[in-house]
Amino acid sequence: MPGRAENRGPDRPARSHSFRRLAPLVGAGLFCALFVALGVWQLQRLAWKTDLIDRVEARLAAAPVAAPGPQDWSGLSEEADEYRRIEVSGTYAGQSLPVLAVTVLGRGYWVMTPLETADGWSLLVNRGFVADDRAAEGLPEAPSGEVTVEGLLRLSQPGGAFLRSNAPEEGRWYSRDTGAMAEVQGLNEVAPYFLDMEGPAEAGAEAPVPGLTVVDFRNTHLTYALTWFVLAILSVVALVLLLRRRG
Repeated sequence: MPGRAENRGPDRPARSHSFRRLAPLVGAGLFCALFVALGVWQLQRLAWKTDLIDRVEARLAAAPVAAPGPQDWSGLSEEADEYRRIEVSGTYAGQSLPVLAVTVLGRGYWVMTPLETADGWSLLVNRGFVADDRAAEGLPEAPSGEVTVEGLLRLSQPGGAFLRSNAPEEGRWYSRDTGAMAEVQGLNEVAPYFLDMEGPAEAGAEAPVPGLTVVDFRNTHLTYALTWFVLAILSVVALVLLLRRRG
């Protein structure tokens, strides 16, 4: 027993000293590995975003296709269908709803009007933009009779925007929520997307201005990746300096 006590005493300071030497090295190594992993993840996100942008640009350049009907609605997705060019024929039926918008023409409203197709289902058409002062006088009437409209497929935007929630009961709309708009209008079998009209503009000087959709994808993944890799390099530099200092 006395022998064990004599051997254990001197080992404790040695182990404590070794731990103090190794802890910063292990920490620097872990941070370096973490930063590299985050950089690689951002590069993967960059590849995904670049592919998405390429696919959207191809859709924008393609000829319009028929608007998806009820049989296709369940398979629609943002990655596969957003910004597809579509066309549809039908008759405007229902009340136009104003949705708050800020465009290159200033502040105003999108004019969302239900279009009923010959097959019996409906979709909401964003007929274009009207400025604040024009909207105060009332939204422009939709053309009568059968029309054919062409534009971009946009999936429903539930909830709201501009840090505000839609208030259907008060007639205040901040996003183009097709489900809520259909419910307010009492419409049945309404598409889970809307059509952003591209043109030509409707007849009349007071007609909404179409074709103001901005297709812009924020793509900062490369910047983030470089930031993480720089931090990884700095971790290695710190590790080398630490080793030299303790060597």
